[in-house]
Amino acid sequence: MLFSRLIAPLTVDPDLPKFTFGTAFSAWSMDPFLFIAGVWVVGLYLVGVYALHRRGDSWPIGRTLAFVVAGMGGFFFATASGISTYDTTLLSVHMVQHMILSMWVPLFLALGAPVTLALRTLPGTSTRGPRRWLLACLHSRIAAVLSFPPLTFALYVLSPWALYFTSWYDASLASTYIHELMHVHLVVVGALFFWPLMGVDPVPGRVSYPFRLMLIFLTLPFHAFLGITIMDQQTLIGGDYYEELHDGPMGAWLPGAAEDQHVAGAILWSSGDLIALVFFGVLFAQWVRSSIAEARREDRRLDREEARAQRAANTDTIEP
Repeated sequence: MLFSRLIAPLTVDPDLPKFTFGTAFSAWSMDPFLFIAGVWVVGLYLVGVYALHRRGDSWPIGRTLAFVVAGMGGFFFATASGISTYDTTLLSVHMVQHMILSMWVPLFLALGAPVTLALRTLPGTSTRGPRRWLLACLHSRIAAVLSFPPLTFALYVLSPWALYFTSWYDASLASTYIHELMHVHLVVVGALFFWPLMGVDPVPGRVSYPFRLMLIFLTLPFHAFLGITIMDQQTLIGGDYYEELHDGPMGAWLPGAAEDQHVAGAILWSSGDLIALVFFGVLFAQWVRSSIAEARREDRRLDREEARAQRAANTDTIEP
């Protein structure tokens, strides 16, 4: 049943009421594939947290809230709420979904530190077992390539252009499989770019804090330029599809396709800048905490050297 739904053509309920702000929180529709996958991810994370607490180890509640509530909660909201119900009806609603999946969700999943949790809870020795397999993956050449900052930056900023200015978006409006694959793609590309920048998990590709801030800053003009391009271009994205919707029962309340595309571009532009500010805040706070910790380590090192020097001086003093 699940597989048959994935290969089925994408359909839209012609009797959907007018989209409003409240509809985003009331018109829920569960996608079985993404819902089941999400439940598994949340379940495995909570099992890891429980395993730590059962053996007496602590795990920050903030990380659990970031991963489960903000991260996976954002994923469920984007793929099961009214945002998902109307994401194939209005390009502007799809754009809200796009930004949640590509920026908000990867940020909070990374802050949840699931790799660190897995390394602390998975069984295995230094030579075999799931923990060893995970370490092997983290240190593999594939992981090094996929986390290489210039590559992940290029993937992140070029993927939206490929989505909206090739036949990919039209295909996602015609196929359930491609539509769901697009959702997964947005999260994966966002995670590849943002996960090393957060620096919580021991993943490859981590760079210094100034370089992290620079990479986040460089995304701003790309989001702005793409948003402005979508707002101003005359060619409609998914034009034939949206024009067909206007000819049906929803045409009575649907905004004009050009008007909706203008709103979608504005959402991409403004929300990209807004969420980037959240990233700036998180990275700046991490940088400050890292600097404070480094200063404390340096103070302890100097104290140890001073103590050794004092002991050496006292020894020289008491020798005849």
